[in-house]
This record gives sequence, structure tokens and C-alpha cells, in this order.
Amino acid sequence: MPETVLLFVYNANGGLLNGLLDLVHKTLSPGTYPCSLCALTYGVSMRPEWKSFIEALPIEARFLHRDEFRAEFPAWREVPLPAVFRRLPSGELAPFITAPELNQADLPGLMTLVRTRLASPVR
Repeated sequence: MPETVLLFVYNANGGLLNGLLDLVHKTLSPGTYPCSLCALTYGVSMRPEWKSFIEALPIEARFLHRDEFRAEFPAWREVPLPAVFRRLPSGELAPFITAPELNQADLPGLMTLVRTRLASPVR
């Protein structure tokens, strides 16, 4: 039976060109950049403290871009992004952290939120 997984979903499309355009956008105009998850966890590359945090989680973490998420989970295509979901062993998704919560977080707050929610029963 598959294990529970955290799915971190960026509000940005995948691909090298999109990544470069996102880097320029968040550098030149961070206030209008639409992906707080990207802004919190990445500079030019993944922030070292975030990478260490993810590697130490007691659960697998996957990262998907908006286009990848919508292709894999079309029923969730209207959910505001960025967001984090818990994929249950049954394959079902459950919201874990919403876009408004991510948009208000800083990196230490995001890490605390993930730890707190992981310690809580599945809701």
C-alpha cells in the first residue's frame, strides 16, 4: 500500500524557460510574484535551511509545478495555488496548507506549520 506523501504545489509552470522567467520576476518585482511557496523556498536554488528541513521530514515530500499538478490531479485544478496537500495511502488528496496560509508565511513559519500539521491527526 502506498504511503502518505506531502505534495507541495507551486503556482508556476515547470520547465527551464519558465524557471528563468520566474527567477527574473521574483527578483525584479517580488511584490507581484504569484508563487509565495517559490519565493519562500528558493533563491537561485533551494534554500539550504529548507532543503535540510525537507530531508529531515518523517514523510516523503514531492514538489509539483502548477501544470504538472493539474495534469496529475485534474479534479483539483480550480484550487488556489500555491498549496500543500497530503496524498493519503488511498490516493486521495486532502488539503494540508492553503494558498492564503502560504501567502502569509515566512520560511520559519512555514516549517513550523508543516511540523504542527504533521503532528496532528489527518483531518
